[in-house]
Amino acid sequence: MIELKTSKTRSEEDRSRLRETVGKIIDSVIKNGDKALKEYNSRFDRCKREFIRISSDEIKEAYDKVPAGEVEDIKKAADNIRAFAEAQKGTVGSLKNFSPSEGIILGHRVIPVDSCCCYVPGGGYPLYSTALMLGIPAKVAGVRRVTACSPVIKGTDSIHPKTLVAMDVAGIDEIYAIGGAQAVAAFSYGTDQIEPVDLIVGPGNSFVTEAKRQCYGKVGIDFVAGPSEVLIIADNTADPEIIAADLLAQSEHDREAKGILVTTDEMLGKAVWNAVEKQLPTLDTEEIARSSWNDFGEILIADTLDEAIEYANEYAPEHLEVNVSESRTDYVADSLRNFGSLFIGGNTAEVFGDYASGPNHTLPTLGASRYTGGVWVGTFLKICTYQSMTADAMMSIAPLVSNLARGEGLTGHARAAEIRMEKH
Repeated sequence: MIELKTSKTRSEEDRSRLRETVGKIIDSVIKNGDKALKEYNSRFDRCKREFIRISSDEIKEAYDKVPAGEVEDIKKAADNIRAFAEAQKGTVGSLKNFSPSEGIILGHRVIPVDSCCCYVPGGGYPLYSTALMLGIPAKVAGVRRVTACSPVIKGTDSIHPKTLVAMDVAGIDEIYAIGGAQAVAAFSYGTDQIEPVDLIVGPGNSFVTEAKRQCYGKVGIDFVAGPSEVLIIADNTADPEIIAADLLAQSEHDREAKGILVTTDEMLGKAVWNAVEKQLPTLDTEEIARSSWNDFGEILIADTLDEAIEYANEYAPEHLEVNVSESRTDYVADSLRNFGSLFIGGNTAEVFGDYASGPNHTLPTLGASRYTGGVWVGTFLKICTYQSMTADAMMSIAPLVSNLARGEGLTGHARAAEIRMEKH
């Protein structure tokens, strides 16, 4: 494979310093509760709120600040996301009355977690689409208490009104003006104002990610995610301007985002590079997108589509686009195994999935799609098994269990089976 454009190697951030800093924030929240949350809100976001939970009046005011047309757009996107989540839930069912042998009844129940927190990043943009992507599948799953948090607009006491509207449209029950590692700690361990939850989902910066890592076990998480990424497989039939636009859509996320083109046609690769340079000055986010593209953008020339497929399966990207001739599209798509979400054909922009088509945009990065998919309705569901057996079934299986237990040296286990035979 030829490297037409290479990227620099991501510098390893000082993990020990990050772990230490985040650990101190978590410890402070555990020890000082709401006092710590208010101090961090003031220090990081210049927020002076006394009450961290957003009131119903604040939500109503948010609707007044967002143009009606934009509210309708949020609702239309929510409809698609909800419809897909409901369809997904329909594929996850209970298992009843399975019997491996006479008298033994086995099964499983599908049970939603009791509570969750949807972490919606603030950062430089109001990422209100994430509120829909997290809150809607949680509600469809049947989570009884769905909470959400997001940092305030710096220098104010308010979450961005579009984010509040999206949280409300998603059906979120409780909204809190808090972000960062301190938010993860609060929803993991609880404070006077914030009751802890069972599961925290959603993307965030390195501090949020590290806090999720450290709090995992005390609370469930979706996965640990890094900078956003897209990999595009293309041949000579693809439109270079479209590919360039898709690469830049990822690049503008942040300076460490990664856009990769793997193509079998060197002329296309060069055309895409030229198109990127022409489109960059048209973006309001040019500074970030250019930094990301210059540092981490890649254009690779594969000898064959099979080589491109092999590379994609090894890389396991967050977003994976297939933009090849119609006659080869199904073959390429069916050969791909490791991806957060797959976008098939030149009509299918990755950004459609970011906002409105239906599947979730909260996806694994940095190779994690080798072992997990993205957030979906099943993220909020537990598959819990149960069993029961008749007296005859007990008498049939107890000797086997006794033998196996004694083989492991666990006589207490053996006696729990044997005493039932003795008393029958």
